[in-house]
Amino acid sequence: MAEWLKRPTHNWRIRRFNSYWMHANGTLNKSIGIGSVSMESHHPYITNCTRKGAVDSQVKSNPRNNLIYGQHRCGKGRNARGIITAGHRGGGHKRLYRKIDFRRNEKDIYGRIVTIEYDPNRNAYICLIHYGDGEKRYILHPRGAIIGDTIVSGTEVPIKMGNALPLSAV
Repeated sequence: MAEWLKRPTHNWRIRRFNSYWMHANGTLNKSIGIGSVSMESHHPYITNCTRKGAVDSQVKSNPRNNLIYGQHRCGKGRNARGIITAGHRGGGHKRLYRKIDFRRNEKDIYGRIVTIEYDPNRNAYICLIHYGDGEKRYILHPRGAIIGDTIVSGTEVPIKMGNALPLSAV
């Protein structure tokens, strides 16, 4: 009798993950035509090739606790009484607000970009800046800036990406 006729067609002890077979004892076998190869240390899920390189390798997500705070509002299409007034809104993941330094009032103090993070509250990335005096702040990510770049704000600073100058000095 043929070997494939002896195998059960529906076995609840064997689950298939992207051409891998996971058995009840937790081992993985990859079927390659005749026989199988044991892949015990291999992860059963294979990443999709269309997602590779979609997010920059420099982006990290570890927000500072003193620069974030929770949003104390229900939102999601409700009014002050909690009644739904705007339909088709709601759900989603809970978001914490990041305090962004829009003023850039640290004058003539150099800062270094430490992390580039995703901000769930706006359609932009943000950077964590460590200033020379020990202060840490978030700013909007300047296009082309990478981790390790230095930025400064003031009136007599060079005009380059990431630096902040008053309009009278531009």
